[in-house]
Amino acid sequence: MLLRVFTEPQQGASYDDLLAVAQAAESLGFDGFFRSDHYLAISGDGQPGPTDAWTTLAGLARETSRIRLGTLVTSATFRHPGPLAISVAQVDAMSGGRVELGLGAGWYEAEHTAYGIPFPPLGERFDRLEEQLAIVTGLWSTPAGEQFSYEGEHYRLADAPALPKPLQRPGPPVIVGGGGARRTPRLAAAFASEFNLPFTAVGGTSDQFNRVTAACRAAGREPRSIHLSVAQVVCCGRDESEIARRAASIGRQVENLRADGLCGTPDEVMAKLSDYAGVGASRVYLQVLDLHDLDHLALIAESILPRCAAL
Repeated sequence: MLLRVFTEPQQGASYDDLLAVAQAAESLGFDGFFRSDHYLAISGDGQPGPTDAWTTLAGLARETSRIRLGTLVTSATFRHPGPLAISVAQVDAMSGGRVELGLGAGWYEAEHTAYGIPFPPLGERFDRLEEQLAIVTGLWSTPAGEQFSYEGEHYRLADAPALPKPLQRPGPPVIVGGGGARRTPRLAAAFASEFNLPFTAVGGTSDQFNRVTAACRAAGREPRSIHLSVAQVVCCGRDESEIARRAASIGRQVENLRADGLCGTPDEVMAKLSDYAGVGASRVYLQVLDLHDLDHLALIAESILPRCAAL
């Protein structure tokens, strides 16, 4: 099992804060650094203000050397698919081929209202997501020297040169995720290298993984060709006082975190990780909410990370 660090910088983080976490994650041996794609805090004032996901990742691409970098997840409502494909391909080249694109339909209406971004109904957002997935992957996989065209309900491309090419071929891994019972598994089976389910108990995770497996079989795809992953908030401590201190720093209750996340001593966290591995998860995104507590990452790296190799 691979462990990746997952941050929510809209809650309050500068680029320098994110750089410190990414470099710590790299030096400590985590597999990746991922960030959300939001322009408005979900709670609190969000000071000093939002940072753009792909601007951040472009900077980190030049200031790290090993870890995977990506979004969990980019909102399809924020960007046109052609320019998105160009941006991600460029950051992939800047990173030496370490980028992954998580792409979703978008859900947070308030940030769209705040910044004048259209927010269509859910069905249309999923229609647009499906078209974006087809366009982005189509642009990347078009052979050099050929052109790409697409005729959809929401996007139309005519004779695009499909440049630049990402360093990874046929393109960076694509992550699709969420709890939808029908359309989400189908989109994952059609386009994704990885399916991610955030903030869901083990039983519900198993059910959704089974739906993705069934969708792969229905599409004629080998189910083992798609990675299955989860995202969970993490709050780990050597003893109860350290656990309580870390829970308080993110405004959460220990008992709730123990029920709904990866919370407790290293042994407790490992037991929960083993449960997720048991239903098929090969990657876990650890949602780290206190970005200034780098000792938290060090504890996880020392006491949990080495043991995950056996899962």
